[in-house]
Amino acid sequence: MLFNSFLFIFIFLPLTLAGWYGLNHYKRYELAKVFLAGMSLWFYGYFNFYYLAIILVSIAVNYLLSYALTFADSKRAKHAGLFAGIVFNLGLLFYFKYYDFFVENLNHAFHTDFTLKHILLPLGISFFTFQQLSFIIDRGRGRAEHYSFINYITFVTFFPQLIAGPIVLYKEMIPQFEDTSNRRFRADNFSRGIVLFVLGLAKKVLLADVLALAVNYGFAQTFSLDTPSTLLVILAYTFEIYFDFSGYSDMAMGLGRMFNIILPVNFNSPYRACSVKELWQRWHITLSRFFITYVYIPLGGSRKGKLWTVVNTIIVFFLSGLWHGAAWTYVAWGTMQGLLVVWDNLGIIGIRGREEKHPSRFHIPAWLGWICTFTFFNLSLFFFRSESMAGALQMFKNLFSFRYTGKMFEVAETLDIPEFYVIKEALAIVAPSYTGYAFLALLICYLAFSFFLITRKNALAIAENGELSSRKSWGIAVVFVWCVISLSQVSTFLYFNF
Repeated sequence: MLFNSFLFIFIFLPLTLAGWYGLNHYKRYELAKVFLAGMSLWFYGYFNFYYLAIILVSIAVNYLLSYALTFADSKRAKHAGLFAGIVFNLGLLFYFKYYDFFVENLNHAFHTDFTLKHILLPLGISFFTFQQLSFIIDRGRGRAEHYSFINYITFVTFFPQLIAGPIVLYKEMIPQFEDTSNRRFRADNFSRGIVLFVLGLAKKVLLADVLALAVNYGFAQTFSLDTPSTLLVILAYTFEIYFDFSGYSDMAMGLGRMFNIILPVNFNSPYRACSVKELWQRWHITLSRFFITYVYIPLGGSRKGKLWTVVNTIIVFFLSGLWHGAAWTYVAWGTMQGLLVVWDNLGIIGIRGREEKHPSRFHIPAWLGWICTFTFFNLSLFFFRSESMAGALQMFKNLFSFRYTGKMFEVAETLDIPEFYVIKEALAIVAPSYTGYAFLALLICYLAFSFFLITRKNALAIAENGELSSRKSWGIAVVFVWCVISLSQVSTFLYFNF
């Protein structure tokens, strides 16, 4: 089930809210959690009933391992339980996400002919696996207690964060579910939740999905693009992925607020960053937190000197790239990010006016740092979006070929959206030769508006900024109606693929 669908907005969400607050009103607190977990499983199983069996097996095995660790009375027994938990979770993730990738590369390297399984990737498996893996690791280290099964399943399956994050921790979620003061309807939280949800929905439906039309066409025409069309396509993708992921994060936090549950911030205006290191402190924050806590620090972090700091950083970003997808393009993207972060950590160039842990030799103004960061991130997305390394390298060739073939008009004409229908038909009658220019102007306006939005307050700041005034309420209502009208073009979120 998708957040941006009629079924979710008009049936699932009202039923879930009514059941949650109704049961809590009559102090049926445990039953309310059972109900919420059940509805969350319906939300997940709606995509594919087969997925439901996978997540239930994952939950059951991890819960049993957690239970077994309560009887581990020696360090060796705890290590055994920890090892079993890591092997199970990473093994499950490997089988469903990386098996074919591994076999394909094995066949290529050793000229073998092992058969690919073409396994269907369960939605959100990377998210709920990492979520449970963090719990099992902390259980094995003696840092987490064993919870009741209903608390555990509610923690794992809570539908706002189940499919595409944030990757939440047990210690920031289970106490909220156990706090009975969160079971009463709170108008302030609910109104903030609505604002966040609608703004996130607008980012997805009105911006990301429209830009995706140009992006999908452009990357399908990789080997025929010229320089201007390649530039337009990569800028469109830069903002598509921004508004897609930012929109989901806003909706997830908004839904959490409706249930009086505060989800961690996962996306904090990353395109305002003046360095790649800062960008990764703002983009997919909970994924970075996971890798820092469970990979970077155990490897030694920055405690073993500069060389090992560089190595550990590259390892983290290599794994981050691989986490996003089973392809060498993702590995290349992740490695590129790691190298750029290492460059920032070397402290050769700093941002003027920024406090620095290690003083830099040279300083540049913030605006120049922003341009460099934004440019490098754009270039890295050639790897992230391309279907193959050859396709990614071709996009680089296109960009720096300095050719012009007029392909940008074809790219722009994919933005044949309903809102542009009247203008398009008028131009077809009055000045048909200018229709292509009108579509190009529309695409440029979308990109310019996207630039404008990233300089404004983000959705969380807007939602937290005082009470929901009459003017703001009307604005949110208009945006919501516009989104609902546009829901006929429902699409999945990009991070569902990860």
